[in-house]
Amino acid sequence: MRLWISIGAGLAIASGFAIGAASAQGPRQFAGLASYYDKNYQGKTASGDRYDSAKFTAAHRSLPFGTRLSVTDPRSHRVVTVVVNDRGPFIKGRVLDLSFSAAQALHMTGRGVVKVTAAVD
Repeated sequence: MRLWISIGAGLAIASGFAIGAASAQGPRQFAGLASYYDKNYQGKTASGDRYDSAKFTAAHRSLPFGTRLSVTDPRSHRVVTVVVNDRGPFIKGRVLDLSFSAAQALHMTGRGVVKVTAAVD
């Protein structure tokens, strides 16, 4: 009987470590509201890059710089691939700030804030 208890406890501990390791990687997919940078915005991003409205980039609160995301507008089914190079958005409920070009490609500039889904590539 002790053997079974030891095996069970070992499996529980091993499972806990596996779950902890998976959650440390962060979400692989998420959804929420996305906004975009103004067409005339100028400045540096948190990564040190100068913001370029022609590039497909995005701001996210915690994903590492350089992370590639596939961002989908579920309404239009359009998809863009962006690279995280800034921090934000800092408005509750928003998950991404997209560059102006990425927003144009999603056809969201006329709609403003749009619900999107995103997946880490």
